[in-house]
Amino acid sequence: MALKQKVETLLNQALESRPDLFVLNFDISDNNDINLIIDGDKGVSIDDIVYISRQIEHNLDRDEEDFALTVSSVDITKPFHLKRQFVKNLNRKIKVKTNAGEKEGLLTEVDNDKIVLENKIREPKKIGKGKVTVTKQEEIPFDQIKEAKVVLKF
Repeated sequence: MALKQKVETLLNQALESRPDLFVLNFDISDNNDINLIIDGDKGVSIDDIVYISRQIEHNLDRDEEDFALTVSSVDITKPFHLKRQFVKNLNRKIKVKTNAGEKEGLLTEVDNDKIVLENKIREPKKIGKGKVTVTKQEEIPFDQIKEAKVVLKF
């Protein structure tokens, strides 16, 4: 069995017992550098990374294949790749690039077809002077999303 197939089998076995974790990227280079990027529905801890790493490394024979294994969590500055990442980031501020431009807001809803962003904006009062704060929601279908990522505040 090829190294890639062995690693995939071991990875799938590890994820069966940890359904809250999922793979974002899995690569094996020509010189057997195995790179895994994982994410989780509730984030990824060091223990999660150690668990996945051990499930793979301890079940491969270094006498058969020389390899290097790197397991890491997703970089929060990177765009989302899966719908599952939208669900994970509910109630966080995100920036979305669509066919019509960029939108930013609080991610309040995710379903199979769309996301909903919420923003509080100031609008002129209908009667009288001054402005009032209004909450607006905007639905964005997944097929219009080119890129989405979390907005970081420091």
